[in-house]
Amino acid sequence: MDVDAYLARIGAARPAVPNVTALRELHVAHLLTVPFENLSVHLPERIVLDEESLFDKVVRRRRGGFCYELNGLFAALLRELGFTVTLLAGRVYGGGQWGAPFDHLALRVDLDEPWLADVGFGRFAREPLRLNACAPQEDVEGEFLVLDLPGSDIEVRHNGEPVYRLEPRARELADFVPSCWFQATSPDSHFTQNVLCAICTPSGRITIAGDKLIETVDGKRAVRDLDEREKLEAYRVHFGLDMNEAPALGNFPAPGLRPFPN
Repeated sequence: MDVDAYLARIGAARPAVPNVTALRELHVAHLLTVPFENLSVHLPERIVLDEESLFDKVVRRRRGGFCYELNGLFAALLRELGFTVTLLAGRVYGGGQWGAPFDHLALRVDLDEPWLADVGFGRFAREPLRLNACAPQEDVEGEFLVLDLPGSDIEVRHNGEPVYRLEPRARELADFVPSCWFQATSPDSHFTQNVLCAICTPSGRITIAGDKLIETVDGKRAVRDLDEREKLEAYRVHFGLDMNEAPALGNFPAPGLRPFPN
């Protein structure tokens, strides 16, 4: 991996040592520069879960992605910088029920104590969370609580509501390929039902959801509709994405996409 190119992409300096201060700085820098987006699902573009393909997309082409892509690549960067990182599979809570295993990929980073790093969930903690903490943890995005469950799973809550549950077992990036394919191609997937691009800002968050621009500044939320020209301009200005045509909601299953691509 070209570590210097990746660090330049997120505007971060190479840390002198792999400690919690460095982890926090890298985590925040990533969230402020790399969008959480599912545009590949609707273009459609093939999503390949290997480090070289993800590096090309996020660093060389200055795109974003969803959890398997962003956390998968961030894990590779952290390892190159000397961190000990474990990929964890999670089940996301939504609509009053828990999703399937491998719904989500998050990272355990072991330092003086274990930390949860997650730059690929959308709205989540801006800084890493302590995995062994019993008390609520305050973050600019709200209050987070990490709970140990019977059977050794971990549940993460945000402002009192469940977010996801993580299995402690170490996983490889290839383990997430089937779930990634499902999320990108199934009509039952949340990602095929909407077009989304979002990024953190120092004072809040900016999102394009379908034809709407949503800007949150210091807790105040403003929403406006975008026409096609305005949408292309918003992608360029807020996310650095130059496109001739804005992604539009696709019809799924997407034609030409093979199940479990090589």
